[in-house]
Amino acid sequence: MPRRKRSSGVLLHVTSLPSRFGVGDLGPQAYEFVDRLADSGQTYWQILPLTPTDVRSGNSPYDSNSSFAGNSLLVSPELLAKESIIDTDLVEKLSHPTASRVNYRAAAALKQKLIEKSYTKFKRNKANIFEFEDFCSENTYWLDDYSLYKAISREIGVPWYLWPSSLRDREDQALADKRQSFSDLIEFEKFNQFVFFKQWSLLRAYCRTKGLKIIGDLPFYVNHDSADIWINSEMFKLDANKKPMFVGGVPPDYFSATGQLWGNPVYDWTQLSTMDFELLFQRMERYLRLYDIVRLDHFRGFLAYWEVPAHNKTAVNGKWLETPSKEFFEALQKRFPTLPFIAEDLGVITPDVREVMNRLEIPGMQVLLFAFSGSTDNYYLPHNYKQNSVVYTGTHDTNTAKGWFLNEATPSEKNTLFRYVDKELSEKEVSWAMIKLAMTSLSDTCIIPMQDVLSLGAGARMNNPAKPENNWEWKLTTKQLTPDNFTKLAELTEASSRT
Repeated sequence: MPRRKRSSGVLLHVTSLPSRFGVGDLGPQAYEFVDRLADSGQTYWQILPLTPTDVRSGNSPYDSNSSFAGNSLLVSPELLAKESIIDTDLVEKLSHPTASRVNYRAAAALKQKLIEKSYTKFKRNKANIFEFEDFCSENTYWLDDYSLYKAISREIGVPWYLWPSSLRDREDQALADKRQSFSDLIEFEKFNQFVFFKQWSLLRAYCRTKGLKIIGDLPFYVNHDSADIWINSEMFKLDANKKPMFVGGVPPDYFSATGQLWGNPVYDWTQLSTMDFELLFQRMERYLRLYDIVRLDHFRGFLAYWEVPAHNKTAVNGKWLETPSKEFFEALQKRFPTLPFIAEDLGVITPDVREVMNRLEIPGMQVLLFAFSGSTDNYYLPHNYKQNSVVYTGTHDTNTAKGWFLNEATPSEKNTLFRYVDKELSEKEVSWAMIKLAMTSLSDTCIIPMQDVLSLGAGARMNNPAKPENNWEWKLTTKQLTPDNFTKLAELTEASSRT
């Protein structure tokens, strides 16, 4: 991708914004956050995937039923009322005080009720009907099948691979019958998506007026129970009953002694290659319509992937398999000549991955929390950075800087950090010492998790891959979104020539 000037930004997912409706959304608090970023000289707002989440799978934005749909949990009731799509009185009645944790179940019930009320009013008044029809027409390539998938799922109540074989295997007549009998449910799902993407488009346009760009995440795999795999089952290693023969993950690493067993069906790269990798490129193209830059999650997977037999309980007994990476990256460069990507290159990265990144000039990630173990040639120490890279104090999968310092850092790591900054740090100082290291480093781009801007501890951690519960719940309070909390960030951004 083209080299960027020195710049910085903040990592904060939309669900973590303050809200009176259980979960952060695309409403007024999102606009206020954009103002804070712009006023403090930031160039980027990095977020996690905007795709639908599910309470049953732990609310992970990386475990969705669609790579193309939007998450209705993020729809703003206040914006619905502002557009007269729903009554203001109802919105006020359903609101409640902001909290520091997301309540997904309550938020899902509340948003479902509001969107159903909005749909009823929409059907009655036919307001925005032409805008809705245009949206459906422009997005038919994914929306028609996704809305049918959602309608059938709601009616049958089990994953698609347990549906009657005529529906599971997408027989034409069976699908046509369901499109007819579920026509109202299908239109409701399309309306749901229309509302989400209208609100996202308005927020994205506002970001542009403030000179702010969005970095979004593209998960490497997709959920087994997803419209993506139902529609494209031949592109995955499934058996005759559409169950996975192998699942994805990574071997034991920093995050887990038994590896990470993601459970997603792995791609059949032979089939992907036969179709010129269109399934992967469609997903990338979709995300580049939503964001300015896309972070490619698990970048190593485009060259080799960890395949685990589906019946295994951990990721330990998997094996690495190579992809047709030469053909893939040649096709990628032709499809996206400017390569507006960031490679998530964390974990054990082999020389061939680095060679591809260097050749294509795709920047990788430098994470300071990994920097202070080992010797002075540690890849993550700032003096080893190159300009075409993105430095983070931590990520959504790591502890906060303060949480790491208090709960995870060894005495040796602390001593290395102290020598590096030439002073002994207290727990009150460590977050901003790390931020300063990142900001003043050689990396062109610096992204700071909002938790570190606020010097928060382990209780503000977004996700712990080693623990399946109580993740993705951290949320800002209204008081934490005040201009004063961005003053120090603005000063350091200017001092390190990143404005």
